[in-house]
Amino acid sequence: MSTRVWLRWLPAVVVPAVIAAGAVIIPMQAGAAVNLPAKTPSEVLALVAGSQVETFSGTVEQSSNLGLPELPTTGPGSNSSQASMLDLVTGSHTARVYADGPTKERIQVMDSLAERDAIRNGTNAWLYTSKDNTATHITLPSKTASAPASPEQALTPSEVADKLLAKVDPATTVTLGDNQSVAGRNAYELILTPKTSGTLVGSVAIAVDAETGLPLRVVVDARGQHDPAFSVGFSSIDLGTPAASLFTFAPPAHATVKEQALPTTPGTHTETGTHAKPTVTGSGWDAVVELKVGSVPASVTSDPLYGELTTPVSGGRAFSTSLVSVLITDDGRVFAGAVPVSRLEAVAAQ
Repeated sequence: MSTRVWLRWLPAVVVPAVIAAGAVIIPMQAGAAVNLPAKTPSEVLALVAGSQVETFSGTVEQSSNLGLPELPTTGPGSNSSQASMLDLVTGSHTARVYADGPTKERIQVMDSLAERDAIRNGTNAWLYTSKDNTATHITLPSKTASAPASPEQALTPSEVADKLLAKVDPATTVTLGDNQSVAGRNAYELILTPKTSGTLVGSVAIAVDAETGLPLRVVVDARGQHDPAFSVGFSSIDLGTPAASLFTFAPPAHATVKEQALPTTPGTHTETGTHAKPTVTGSGWDAVVELKVGSVPASVTSDPLYGELTTPVSGGRAFSTSLVSVLITDDGRVFAGAVPVSRLEAVAAQ
């Protein structure tokens, strides 16, 4: 595969792994205690599960402290596409989000002097970057089809909370923290604490809207790290229906526009490559995902960014943060999880 494909794919592994590991935070705001009817953890979990919020607009603030190096913006290793994707898990961002049902969504990530947009309107999906004035159009087969996930979706509290709550099992202790006020709305605070010591995740806090059950903020701590590792939450929210014009997109003048085919559908995965079917070892917080991508080309291993983000280990190279680790073996396998690199090496050796 080409350098561009590989380095776009590597962050695509990291982002879901970070989210699945559990990572997100907006600083707790001091203020008067919020009085809400008493509920048990199970009742708050049921409140989230029963949430039927489909229309809203708001501003989301996201922050990361994963221990990753600052990406170069000029000179060797400054590839704009890979830097843009990795930037979503290495810094702080503000985004405007809009939703009108499951088939109308828009996320606008406001970068410094630039903007990234992900828009879904029925069977049409667009990804746009103002920095280089490029737009990608994807046609979905039906109004009920799911649009391909983009890194920008990592900035929505509900997307992150859904993946974290999927990990609630007997290996997780679920408790309630203090009631919160988030974006002017009263919320319960669910706290998820992994029982296993084999994960990098220390705990996850999810602020749940007391009226609707919508996740408003997610806060995740890494083991042994004082400051939160990653965070996302609403700073303002309106549950009304956004204007229909927000979901209509036309590429700006002189934009470079390309059509992108949908990813391979389930059941038609090739044995290796970026769409290969992953396998999972273990379950819950210390699960390890394995993907066979084939041999890693020399053009990738010699890239300055690849060398900066990874360190040599026995049989390959490792990418490690405070919440997620990735092992790339010399024989073309990739292992990822919210676990130490030593756990990935042990699974790779099996």
